[in-house]
Formats: sequence, structure tokens, C-alpha cells
Amino acid sequence: MKLADLSLASIAATSNRNTFRDLWDKLHRLPGGKRLFSGLIGVMAPYTATIHAHVEVLERGRAEVTMRDRPGLRNHLSSVHAVALVNLAELTGNTALSYALPDDARFIVAGLSIEYLKKARGDLRAVCECPVPATSERAEYQIPVSMRDATGAEVARAVLRSLVGPKKQA
Repeated sequence: MKLADLSLASIAATSNRNTFRDLWDKLHRLPGGKRLFSGLIGVMAPYTATIHAHVEVLERGRAEVTMRDRPGLRNHLSSVHAVALVNLAELTGNTALSYALPDDARFIVAGLSIEYLKKARGDLRAVCECPVPATSERAEYQIPVSMRDATGAEVARAVLRSLVGPKKQA
């Protein structure tokens, strides 16, 4: 057995349950549980952790993720950097889809498109309402994500092209 086989991502990929959903269901009601869950996502996907986003709402087919404005996320125009917005979109869409997957399914993002509608400033909230796969049968899903500023104005929208299929058998 390799050390990599003990990672959270590896365990989730080979488990006969949706461990992502199990973790959220157990943690989100506890004091600090949402923050802990968000931190665990960062352990599973370290680059995602660089934006310090927090999962606020997670249910079948829906996720809401917030990202506080910080100087490290800004570009030369003092607005949130385009790549930070892409990271937020991918995190939100992947979180919604991960939670919605059947126990025997996994996915990978095969493409992503994003429209920047206005300069993103201040704290942001990303919302995804996605399809809920009924089976682990190989299929492609369009996962939409809308990002809004504190006034509710949409600053960007993205669509992840995600491929769902059965987990590898261990």
C-alpha cells in the first residue's frame, strides 16, 4: 500500500459510499463543521484551498460557496482575479455534483467556460443548481455556476462540462 492510497481523495474514489456526502451530512451541523468541511476540501484539492472559500449550503443538486475578498485574490485593477473566479466556479460546481452523485459514481471536469460580466469586488457568493445523476452510467453533464457580489449583481457565470461514470473497482 502506498501513502497516496490513504488520502481522502483516494478513499472517496474507492469507497462504496459517497463519502463526500457522508462528511457534509456529519459535519455541517456541528459548531465549526462547515469550516472544517471546507478545509477538508482543501486537503483533497490543495490548489482549491488557495482562495479560502467556504461551503455554506450543500444539498442534492445545489451548493452555495462564499469567498471573502482578500488582497491576495486581487488583480492590478483591484478586482478579484479572473483565475480566482474560475477556481470558485469549479469548487462550487464540483461540490454540488459530488454531493449529488450516486454512491458508485465519480466524475471529472472535462471542460469549463466562463463569462466575466463585471469587475468582481468584495465578498462573493457562488451558487450552483445542477442535474442530479440517477445512476453512475457514463454521461456528460453541464454544471452551471453563478457568482454574485454583496449587492446581488452577477459578476461572472460559468459552465463546467463534467463526465460522470462508475468508480473503479478496487
